[in-house]
Amino acid sequence: MPRIGYHCSHEQFRPSELLGYLKQAESAGFQSGMCSDHYFPWTDEQGESGYAWSWLGAALEATKLTMGVVTVPGGWRYHPAVMAQAAATLNEMYPERFWLATGSGEGLNEHIVGEHWPSKDERNARLLESVEIMRALWAGETVTHRGRIRVEEAKLYTLPAKPPRVVGPALSEATARWMGGWADALVTTAGDHESMRKILSAFREGGGEGKPVFLQAQLAYAETDEKAVEGAWEQWRSLILPAPVLGVLRMPVEFEGASSFVTRADVEGKIRCSSDTSRHLDWLMEFAEMGFEEINLHNVCKAGQERFIADFGAKVLPEVPAGVVT
Repeated sequence: MPRIGYHCSHEQFRPSELLGYLKQAESAGFQSGMCSDHYFPWTDEQGESGYAWSWLGAALEATKLTMGVVTVPGGWRYHPAVMAQAAATLNEMYPERFWLATGSGEGLNEHIVGEHWPSKDERNARLLESVEIMRALWAGETVTHRGRIRVEEAKLYTLPAKPPRVVGPALSEATARWMGGWADALVTTAGDHESMRKILSAFREGGGEGKPVFLQAQLAYAETDEKAVEGAWEQWRSLILPAPVLGVLRMPVEFEGASSFVTRADVEGKIRCSSDTSRHLDWLMEFAEMGFEEINLHNVCKAGQERFIADFGAKVLPEVPAGVVT
């Protein structure tokens, strides 16, 4: 059975709030954590966007949980040599408790450096180069690289005993199949069962057979079903847009405009919305049966996070057989 964790949404909450929620989640029985890494929130309604890498050090110190982050090392906001140093430092301080999911990025966060935002194929090529650079640095090599990413005589002097796990984040079969050949694990998001199974199969077919798979499971939990749907629509309707759209829009107002025709029924069809913990348990067990090693739950409703953590800790987690420990 999987570890069940708590997803920390920097787009929705102040860093101090998130740290409090994560500590509460650990006390309630959640076994892991992960977080986003944004410069902007997706929409102005979400309203926050703390710096993930500062927060991760505090989160790992304040809890005993493993932590992951979804980030972009492709040379826009972050140069891979600098990200390699940051990840190595966290893993030296907190051995084998930190992983990073390295994606091709969204224009929303990366456009701030004022460079051309390329096609998905080019972004993928930069991503793979960046991962290769980071792995060489974690292996203790002195790296000079003159490709899409330039590195001049970089070397890390502080290294962990074991390098960080590099996880591939995928929202499509094509991306999952490609990541199967080089990622240490896969992370995807909750969708319909058929789409999720196709993504998992593609990862395994592409070389990921036997590698761990993680899930970021968006859900909406509130006092009533109606409030759950309303909270999901208010906070997360733009995130049901197709992945190619998510990758190219540049500002929160553009996400608001693009999602202006999304209805509450549309959201309810994509996000599991309910006030009933037993329904959420049933959905969680369906995810577990797909073979995920770790499932991090993200209640997209901005209101009621403390209630969500307490209720799931009391009524959902105890019903899940003991999760794996790695």
